[in-house]
Order: sequence, then C-alpha cells, then structure tokens
Amino acid sequence: MFSNRFEAGRELAEDLKSYQTDKPIILALPRGGVPIGYEVAKILKASLYVFVVRKVGTPWNPELGIGAVASGVQILDHESLSILGIEASELEEIIEREQREVKRRQKLYGQDEDFPSLKGKTVILVDDGIATGVTTRAAIQAIKHLKPSKLVLAVPVGPLETVNGLSKLVDDLICLETPVDFYAVSAFYLSFPQVSDEEVIRLLKKAKEERKNDVAGS
Repeated sequence: MFSNRFEAGRELAEDLKSYQTDKPIILALPRGGVPIGYEVAKILKASLYVFVVRKVGTPWNPELGIGAVASGVQILDHESLSILGIEASELEEIIEREQREVKRRQKLYGQDEDFPSLKGKTVILVDDGIATGVTTRAAIQAIKHLKPSKLVLAVPVGPLETVNGLSKLVDDLICLETPVDFYAVSAFYLSFPQVSDEEVIRLLKKAKEERKNDVAGS
C-alpha cells in the first residue's frame, strides 16, 4: 500500500538507481504516471518527458486494441487485422483522429517540439500501475520503434499474470507489488486523486528546472 503516487515514485526510484549511470530518459504515461516519473527523474537526476500514446481500436469496438499511435509512430497488428477481416484502409479515420489527439496533448504539455531522440538511449517507462496492460503494451511497442538501446518498465503495482506477460517485451521490468487478488490500481493507494493536465504541466516544468540545476551544479 502506497500513501500516494509521489511516495510510490520514490520507492520505485530506489530500485532503479543502478540505471543512473546510463543517464536514462524517463518517460511517464500521462496523466497518472507523471507524479511517479517526477520522483524517479528527481532521484536519478534524469530528464522527464511524457509519452503520449493512443490505442487504435476496431471500428466497432474502440477498446479492442489492434494498434497504437504515438509521436512519429504508427503500429498496426496485421495478424489481428487478418483474423478480424479488417483492411488497414478501414482504420484511416480512426488513426487520423488518434494522431490529432497525440499532437494536441503533446502541444498542451509543451512537448510538440521538445521530445528527445530515444535512439541508442536507456529509456525507463513509468506509470502509476498496470491493470489490463493494454495501454502499457501499446507504449512499449511504440517506444521500441524509436530504437532505444534498453527499455525498462517500472511500476509500483500490477497483477502478476499481466506483469509476467509484459516482462517478455522489455529488457527489465520492476514492479514493487504483484498481488494475486488484484482488482484496481487505486486499491493500492491511500490517496489516488485524478491528475489534472495542469498538474502534469506543473510537474514537467518543475522537473525541467531541477534538471537544469543538476547539470549546472555538476
């Protein structure tokens, strides 16, 4: 049980200290992952960014993920498309809509022109927890297309079966709690308020200022 996201982030950072010498880039899934990422980035003296990823669903079921879009990345599960009898052209409108939303949120968070190259870098992807793993899986797929040298997934809590499945997709996975009787991420926090866009923007700015101070003082 964690007091709040900030405490969970600090606990997670302790298990990530071995990556500090890699000069990692911390990517937080908005919005709940940003307080986690803020604490991890602060303790590891690393740069923090949000990674905006949008799931691509089928025309009749938006929750059935068959692809993902992120900044400069578009992924479709062609095997699933074939099984479901869907032509890629049928998804053009959905993909365009989700790409617009990615761009809107990146601009909102001040990252439309400020997102770094991940090629050859160690990337630590964080969130406040994993439930079904659908969004996390989409983010992993999208990040892999950006060619990092190492991809680490770090979360405070997630169901054991889902965590085990995701561990096969990354170079390392750190999850502090993997309860068998998992039913909701919020159940493992004493305080779990919604994170607003304003809070995301505030934490990103604060992290950026602190990182500048770290660099100036080194």
